[in-house]
Amino acid sequence: MRILTIVFMLTSMLTTSYTFGQSSAEVEVPKFNDKYSEYVKKLEAGQTDIDYQDFRFSFIESEQFKIASAKSTEFDSLKKEMYTKMDKSEYEEIIKITKQMLSIDYTSMIAHKILRQTYKIVGDTANAAKYKTIQFGLLNSIVKKGDGQTCETAWPVIQLSEEYFILEMVGAELKKQSIDNEGGLCDKMEVKVDGKKKTYYFETSKIFQGYKKLGIE
Repeated sequence: MRILTIVFMLTSMLTTSYTFGQSSAEVEVPKFNDKYSEYVKKLEAGQTDIDYQDFRFSFIESEQFKIASAKSTEFDSLKKEMYTKMDKSEYEEIIKITKQMLSIDYTSMIAHKILRQTYKIVGDTANAAKYKTIQFGLLNSIVKKGDGQTCETAWPVIQLSEEYFILEMVGAELKKQSIDNEGGLCDKMEVKVDGKKKTYYFETSKIFQGYKKLGIE
């Protein structure tokens, strides 16, 4: 009986290890010979001391940007599934899903945020630290390029998702969105933060550059 118990325990451990390995997908680095692909390769290798604004801008210029656009529905489905797995505390699945999201768009701050939080929960401090550095590197490459108070000092974004992520980070409830062309090309976001009205501006010239690359005029 004791021998059977030991065999059962070893089998269970092997099965658990195999399941862990199967669910711990790796980020797929784009195989294009361009700046964006090289940045992703460096970041995944732990070389996090980079120019994050240049990295974000390189995404617009990369062929991966077209692929990400074509996979936007898949990305949104993965994001929805990620939240479902979070509600169930299925951490290995969360890691797998967020890495699939990053394989599509490595500039996604929400994917980096949830991935680093999940690694912290499971006790993987090295990966938690890596993805935290990347998340805040991306974030600071936007919010430290201006104060967001006027169109002239707007935060430079490359995708609408960055605008909504930042508004969520500051606890803002969006009330009205409009375009402001005084002093630049900007999105004007009228919000409420802690019950008080505020307005934030996002510089959107790179968004329109992306539209042009996709053939959207």
